[in-house]
Amino acid sequence: MLPGNFHQLFTLLFLGIASVALFSFLAVAAWSKARRQEREAYYRSETVKKIAETPSTAVNSALELLREQDKIAARKTREGVRLGGLVTTAVGIGLFPLLWGIEPREPVYLVGLIPLLIGVALLTYGYLLAPKE
Repeated sequence: MLPGNFHQLFTLLFLGIASVALFSFLAVAAWSKARRQEREAYYRSETVKKIAETPSTAVNSALELLREQDKIAARKTREGVRLGGLVTTAVGIGLFPLLWGIEPREPVYLVGLIPLLIGVALLTYGYLLAPKE
């Protein structure tokens, strides 16, 4: 058997290396996403420039394509907000019995109201207040 100090040292070393690896991965992923979005914005602006230079016959179909892409992006954003609202509401509802079971005499279970109300706010925005098109 290993001594207790060695086990604790190994655990701390492992957690340190794991946290550095995780945050390094997150930094590279965020940088990669930013680069992709930058390229997409550049290509979109180049497309708009080329549309402005072309004769008027092809402009309408190209502008319709750009409008359709904007509608699709808006719809995906609304769906993401709705999904986030559903998940957050479910977490809030799930916290009620979990916290009730931990401490039934104290109103600790009311902490579940925080994610529940956030989820309700997201759902309200996603279904009622978000721009439709």
